[in-house]
Amino acid sequence: MISLVTGIVRSISTDKAVIEVGGVGLSLSITNQTSSQLHLGASAQLFTSLVVREDSLTLFGFLDDQSRNTFELLQTVSGIGPKVALAVMGSHSSESLARAVAQEDIKAIEKVPGIGRKGAQRLILELKGKLTDFASVGTSHVHQPVWREQLMSALISLGYSSKESDSAINEVLAEYSEQGVDPSSLELSELLKRVLQSGRRS
Repeated sequence: MISLVTGIVRSISTDKAVIEVGGVGLSLSITNQTSSQLHLGASAQLFTSLVVREDSLTLFGFLDDQSRNTFELLQTVSGIGPKVALAVMGSHSSESLARAVAQEDIKAIEKVPGIGRKGAQRLILELKGKLTDFASVGTSHVHQPVWREQLMSALISLGYSSKESDSAINEVLAEYSEQGVDPSSLELSELLKRVLQSGRRS
């Protein structure tokens, strides 16, 4: 899966950017804040999340790893898809969202387009405790192996929650450890297949 894009900015709007990578232009959905940090013709690096649907593949880009991870966590909330999750990230940083959830600040969240009061209440209920922990470990998450980040991104795109993805990966890592296998030496596709098989067994 594509978890990081580095290239030249060829097009920018308030919600889209085209990054040229190896002669190919990748279209990414972004927030207005991300857009304001990009410059035409300049090099840019965006952390990405690939959302897979039956009829589309959509790439979302963020300035840092923590924002990307928060975006993916938001999609585990009932009724919140990638568009609304992006709207939330356009209104809040990971830190301000974690603070609003911890303080049960409904007004701070319901102002996000597409959320409303009931949606804000549901978001707080389902992310209570999770987002605070998530934000606190965000900086250390950057240091996780690239293959693990890619696996997490792939599993979340397939409908797994962050907690389910982490649990499934840890289970397979335990099996590899017993067998003396270094997961970094394996292809990502093989790792993903093994994790999915493990998830079906459980």
